[in-house]
Amino acid sequence: MPLPGSQASRRSRRSDRRKIVVITGASAGVGRATAIAFAHRGWRVVLMARGRNGLEAARRDVEKAGGQAVVIPADVADPDAIAAASDTVVAEWGSIDVWVNNAMVTVYAPVAETTPAEFKRVTEVTYLGQVHGTLAALRHMRRQGTGTIVQVGSALAYRSIPLQSAYCAAKAAARGFTDSLRSELIHEGSAIRLTMVHLPAVNTPQFDWARSRLPRRLQPVPPIHDPEVAAEAIVQAAYEAPRELWVGSPTIKAILGTMAAPSLLDYLLARRAWDGQMTDEPAAPRPDNLFEPVDDKESLRGRFVSVSKPRALIASASLVRGIVGAAVLGTVAAAVGLMRRPSKTKGITTAKHPAE
Repeated sequence: MPLPGSQASRRSRRSDRRKIVVITGASAGVGRATAIAFAHRGWRVVLMARGRNGLEAARRDVEKAGGQAVVIPADVADPDAIAAASDTVVAEWGSIDVWVNNAMVTVYAPVAETTPAEFKRVTEVTYLGQVHGTLAALRHMRRQGTGTIVQVGSALAYRSIPLQSAYCAAKAAARGFTDSLRSELIHEGSAIRLTMVHLPAVNTPQFDWARSRLPRRLQPVPPIHDPEVAAEAIVQAAYEAPRELWVGSPTIKAILGTMAAPSLLDYLLARRAWDGQMTDEPAAPRPDNLFEPVDDKESLRGRFVSVSKPRALIASASLVRGIVGAAVLGTVAAAVGLMRRPSKTKGITTAKHPAE
């Protein structure tokens, strides 16, 4: 599937030093916002997703932002299609500088009401889609000797919530895969960079096309953030390649809370997560995008513009862990200091009379 353009124009593009990013799930939401963000910085953008209508709309957005875009319809669940797409990009444009694994699908339902076929499909797209994209990118980046792979994760990769078991499991699996690969690249002494961005709730159209068996219309668990917030974090990760970026205070709280008090969060989510994922409006029959794209619904934003936040705290996971670790060590040191402080009661000191 050759990219558009003549032989002369392809030679011209190869001589242009603008960098190339491949984005999966690029037809809407976070992927589309990320494509626009790279375009603003002058990158060439390869847009990949299943639905051509959404991809063409995203291409127009990229070109309007000053970037150059090409559309490659493909399902990330198909490893051969993703490998072929990566070969096409390299054959026509010479290299892949950044690959962003963003595509996802989900199902809103209790575990007992989720079918094996639905678990399989969510796993194939949301987890194995990242594996397939990573393998395709690695094959070319190893040949190039450089490149950056960005995995788009979620707070739910650390802290699962009820009613989205398939999605939470897939995001957790992607994190496990990424951590394993990172160690392998370090062992190889590879210059290829691997980074993961964990997102909070984002105002995307997925809440009008995700498969659901819930009685009311879907919503992200508040607070909700603009797609551009996620996009800027992904671009930052592509440039800086931290081990992980945690986006938004809800993500940071969820991850740290899970580390500190997982059982407490189990009970809190059991009480609050049902209503938090639904509006007050009753659900109505509609198509979903689990197995087929919903082209007429694909757009940049969802229906929560009035409550969506344009900013969020973005922090390196290593920095957050370092700050928390320092605070814990400081607390421990203070406690030890208090314990070792000489007691003035009856002239006896704890230092001179240790407990037997």
